[in-house]
Amino acid sequence: MKPYDKKIILENGREFYGYGFGADRETVCELVFNTSMVGYQEIVSDPSYTGQMIAMTYPLIGNYGITSEDYETKFPSVGGLIVREYNAYPSNFRCTLTLGEMLEEMHIPGISGIDTRAIARIIRTEGCQKVILTSANTPYEEALERLHAYEMPHDFVARVSCRKRWLSCTPNHRYNVVAVDCGIKHNIIRCLNALGCNVTIIPYDSTVEDIMSLKPTGVFISNGPGDPEDLRTVSDVVAQLKGRIPIFGICMGHHIIAQSYGAKIYKLKFGHRGGNHPVKNLETGKIEITSQNHNFAVDADSLAATPLKVTHINLLDGTVEGLECREDRIFSVQYHPESAPGPQDSNYLFEKFINIMEEYKNA
Repeated sequence: MKPYDKKIILENGREFYGYGFGADRETVCELVFNTSMVGYQEIVSDPSYTGQMIAMTYPLIGNYGITSEDYETKFPSVGGLIVREYNAYPSNFRCTLTLGEMLEEMHIPGISGIDTRAIARIIRTEGCQKVILTSANTPYEEALERLHAYEMPHDFVARVSCRKRWLSCTPNHRYNVVAVDCGIKHNIIRCLNALGCNVTIIPYDSTVEDIMSLKPTGVFISNGPGDPEDLRTVSDVVAQLKGRIPIFGICMGHHIIAQSYGAKIYKLKFGHRGGNHPVKNLETGKIEITSQNHNFAVDADSLAATPLKVTHINLLDGTVEGLECREDRIFSVQYHPESAPGPQDSNYLFEKFINIMEEYKNA
C-alpha cells in the first residue's frame, strides 16, 4: 500500500491521513462540506469559497477533468479540497487539464483517500471549524498548535473583488446593469448578458457616485466570501441607492440588502452547500430545488421593523431565502438561480429583474 504523505487535523482534534494532489503546501482554513454530485470545477472556482477547505461528499472527483470554458472566476481562491477518491486520468473530450493540474497551477492543495462523509457528519454535529492540511510527517501537537493559533481573516472580499471596473457586453443590449463585485460568479454575468444586459462590474468598495455616474438601469449585488458584517460599507451604499434604482442581490448580496434595512445576520451551524436544497416560493406555493453556498442567514425576527417581505423559505430549516420591497424596487435571494451546473428552477428571478428594470425605464 502506498504510504500516506498528507493529513488533515480538525479543530476538534480528529486526524485523517491521505494522499496529496494539487499544490504541495500546508494551509489552515475553515472546513465545510458540499453535497453536489457534479460541478466540482464550478465549486472550486467559486470565489465564495475563498479561505475555506471543501470536503466533497460525492465519492469520485476529477473524472471529467477541467474545461477552460467552465470557470466561475479567472483565479480560483478556494482554500483546499478534500475528496474520497481523486481521478487523475479524466475522460472528457472538452478536458484541457486534470483537476490536480489546475489546483497546482492555482497554488491550491488537495488531499484524497479521506472519508468525506465522516467529515460531513462531524461538521453537521459540531458545526464548521478550522482544519489544517499538512505533511503526514508533521508532529500532531505542532500541527494542532498552528491550527489553534490561526485567526480567520476578514478581507476575503477585498482579495477576490476586481481591482478596477470592466465591461461584459451583449449585442443589441436594452439595459445597463452595474454589478458590485463582492466575488461575482461568471455565470451570473452570462445570465444577465443573455437577457439583453450590458454588465459593468465594479469593485466592492465603489461609492454611490461611482455607481450612478455609470447611468445604470439596475444594480446587482453579487455573492462573495466571508462575514457580511465585514461589508457594512457596501450595505451603506445600498441604503443610499434603495428607492432610486432597481436592485437585485444574490447570496452575499441578499445579506447586504437585509443589512441595509437594519435586519440582522447570524452564522449557521454548518451552512448550506450543494445543489439539492428545497426552497418554497411563498408567492406561488411552488417548491424550487436550489443550489446554495453560504454560512450565514437573515434573522427573520429582525425583519419585523423593516419594509422587507419574506418571499422564499428553506424547507429544511425554515431560514429566510428571499426578500423583497416592491416600493423600493429591490429584491434578493439567498440561493444561486444561475447555478452551473445545477437546478434551473429559479432562472425566472433574472427575468423578474428585467421586468422591474423595464418598469423603471418606462416610469
